[in-house]
Amino acid sequence: MPAYVVLTRERTHDAEELATYGTKAKAAREGHDPQPLAFYGDFEVLEGSDMEGAVILRFPDMAAARAWYQSDAYQEARKHRFQGADYRVFLVDGVENI
Repeated sequence: MPAYVVLTRERTHDAEELATYGTKAKAAREGHDPQPLAFYGDFEVLEGSDMEGAVILRFPDMAAARAWYQSDAYQEARKHRFQGADYRVFLVDGVENI
């Protein structure tokens, strides 16, 4: 069953750190092959707090999503995300055809 990692950027603090994160996060995808379904495209907040953008990554299952997130390469990238912006990140199990 697919799983999704959703990242919402709420507020940027340091654009340079965020650029470093972007470079390192892209490299951290190697060997994990997430499928980007949304990547900072146009959006509209219908309810809840405002945000600056969002990313949705599809993985084959929860284990694959966790393996990517917990990988050494992504953990290194994540340090720069923490310095660059406030994010909300969550993992959600997908569903088969309803």
